[in-house]
Order: sequence, then structure tokens, then C-alpha cells
Amino acid sequence: MGDIVKIGTRGSKLALWQAEWVKAALEKNTAGLTVELVIIKTKGDKIQDVPLAKVGGKGLFVKEIEEALLDGRVDLAVHSMKDMPAEIPEGLRIGAIPEREDPRDVFISGAGATLEGLDHGARVGTSSLRRAAQLRHVRPDLKVRSLRGNLDTRMRKLDEGRFDAVVLAAAGVKRLGLAHRITQSLPPDTMLPAVGQGALCIETRENDSRIGPLTDVLDHPETRSVVTAERAFLHKLEGGCQVPIAAHGVLDGDRLTLTGLVAELDGVAVIREVESGPATDAGGIGLRLAQRLLDRGAGEILERLKAEADENG
Repeated sequence: MGDIVKIGTRGSKLALWQAEWVKAALEKNTAGLTVELVIIKTKGDKIQDVPLAKVGGKGLFVKEIEEALLDGRVDLAVHSMKDMPAEIPEGLRIGAIPEREDPRDVFISGAGATLEGLDHGARVGTSSLRRAAQLRHVRPDLKVRSLRGNLDTRMRKLDEGRFDAVVLAAAGVKRLGLAHRITQSLPPDTMLPAVGQGALCIETRENDSRIGPLTDVLDHPETRSVVTAERAFLHKLEGGCQVPIAAHGVLDGDRLTLTGLVAELDGVAVIREVESGPATDAGGIGLRLAQRLLDRGAGEILERLKAEADENG
């Protein structure tokens, strides 16, 4: 074939691991194909000293890559699905969603203590309002502090003693070969994951007859079904980085069960609901779950937090 395909990706170790995985899969599936990585710096990469919620919403780690995809500098993009906004720019599509890695969050402490066993008043680092709110809900005594940077940076700050523990996505920790550092995998009952966490997003241009067939073979139908439900939930709630929103889907045969929550920043109020149905109605399950949370008052929480974020931003 002698064809060259360019993948747009961020330059962090984890982003490069993910892009390299897609590159290897594409080259394996298509004889003669050459895949090149094009590293693109995003706003989220450039601003490292401000909490994500104050920099802007979802899209901080994808916008510049999507622009390169739209103007033809790259042929496809590889993102972490949890970084994807609910709305996809016109002209682009979520192509393949490969099989998901562990969607849970993990707890890593310097002294090997679990979340339950951590000392009173210990310092826990996280960049996520979702994680922070749930940490405060189960352990209101902890000092939850903002922790930005890529995975290596966060681990280094833990090892330097700036934090007693950190909470990270299991998928990134495992993909970078750091599973031995995990103190505790946090069950969804304690720490509900972010929408799409652990899944990759291969984004392409709509109606791209050259790239579409190459990437579509990497799609994992079961993962797509669960992620579709989670993203429908996110879309209905118009969620972003400024609000603590979480959703986690589980597929059992042809039945999909989705758990979602909206929380106050201080973790005192956590609204949590469950919705299930046939996997063929994944989007409908997500929409119904979101509506149940809205009916219980989640809308008021979201509107207030977004207004506060706008005032501060």
C-alpha cells in the first residue's frame, strides 16, 4: 500500500504510549502502512500551575489536536476518552473505541496506607473535582489539595513528600508499568470513575473513506456501548471539568447498568442514581439516568457551580 498516516497526540508519556499502541495496531492490520506520530501541545499541557477547573472545561487536552485534524495536518487523533467534551466539533467523529482498560481510580500512598487507614488530616493530591468531592465525602478530615502535571510529575511530588497520597486513574498507572505502586484500587462505590475513564478515543474526520476503514477495525463493541451510555449522561448534564460529575457503566450479557452522580465540591451532598436496560439502548439509559439526577436537584448544584466557575474564570 505504501500509505502514510499521521496520528495527532499530546507529548506526555501516557499520551505517547496510547498513540504508539494505536500505531502498532494499525500497522499490524494493514500491510505496507506507515504511521507517524505528530506531537501537539494543548492548552492543558501549557498551563500546569492552575487547577483544571479554573483554566476551563473539558477540551483543554484535545482542542488543538482537533484543529490539526480539521485542517488536515494529521489524519486521526488519539485521546483519553475522559478528556473528550460532550460535544464533538462539526466535521469530526468518534471513530473507534478500543477495548477499555481498568476504569477505576487507584489510591497510592507514600507509606502504603489505604484510604481508610490514612492518618487524620493527611494531604491527598488530585487534579479532579470529581475525585476531590468523593474523597471529602468519605474522609472529610483529609486535606485534599490540587495536583497538576502528568503522571510522572504527580508520582514525583508524592515521592518528594509533598503529599501523603495521590488518586490517579488505574488505566494510566497500568499502561506506564507502575501497577506495583498501587496501594489500593478504589471500588466504584467509593470513587465513581469519570465518564469514559480507561477508554481511548480514536477521532477522525467524518466521511473519511481513507482513514475510517483503517481505524474502525479497532473498535470494541462492548466498550463502545458502555461509553455511549456514559457520554449520553454527560451530554444531558452538560458536564465539564468545573463540576463533580461521574458515571460508570457495566455490561452483563446484553444488559447495561449505569451508575451516575453529581456532588457538591465539599462532598457533603452527593446525588447518586442507577439506571439499567438493554445495551442496544445505551444512549437512552444515559439520558434517563441524567434526568433522574436532575429531578433530585442535581441541576441546581450544576448551575451554581458553573456560575461560580464563570465568575472566577
